[in-house]
Amino acid sequence: MSSDFILKVENLGVEFGRQRVLKNVSFQVKNDDIVAIIGPNGAGKTVLFRALLGFIPYTGTIEWQKGLKIGYVPQKLFIEPDMPLTTLEFLKFKEKNEEEIKRVLKTVGFAEDYPHKSHLQSHVLDRKIGILSGGEVQRILIAWALLGHPDVLLFDEPTTGIDIGAEETIYNLLAKLKEKENLTIFLISHELQIVYKYANNVICLNKENICFGPPQQVLNEDTLHKLFGGEIGVYKHQRDEL
Repeated sequence: MSSDFILKVENLGVEFGRQRVLKNVSFQVKNDDIVAIIGPNGAGKTVLFRALLGFIPYTGTIEWQKGLKIGYVPQKLFIEPDMPLTTLEFLKFKEKNEEEIKRVLKTVGFAEDYPHKSHLQSHVLDRKIGILSGGEVQRILIAWALLGHPDVLLFDEPTTGIDIGAEETIYNLLAKLKEKENLTIFLISHELQIVYKYANNVICLNKENICFGPPQQVLNEDTLHKLFGGEIGVYKHQRDEL
């Protein structure tokens, strides 16, 4: 594989029983890219992530650059409010060093929310994770993914269930993390304005490749119609607002 690329996917296919979920998916990703994956519900976006992570069998080729560390941020973390598990206890499942845990918490922006950083850390670390807000849990999940110093982060719809104000905060955070941590980012999103603002390449997926390339070049009316059909008016409106 060329040293310019950290990932090369060729003719990727995934089947569950007799149901074909993905077919003939091909693309290449360079270091430092932000790649957005868009498509309707059931298009295979999360399945693509699972294949890239090696969680499910597939046909075709997935070739990562050797030695890469990959972090994954799921859509949600389902924890009962009364579960007696603190943020520190949760993060210690992956990292025993408390100083490293505090570092990643600052990296994901908690230190900006309180005037006294030392007080902040003890406050966040000691709180039960089940009572945190949606935005706070999202940051904790990103912190979890950052432990171990990954080279690549995969975000599966990172703002699901979060209000619009928090969404903007999360996406701004992702852009800052890319620069600060020298990350390559994969991002599943339903929001075209986010794709245009943050991604330098987009994979248009509806069980197969509809398009791949810079969003300003490949997201046209024909592509959006193939992806979203009758919902094209909604997505065109979002694009016009940019």
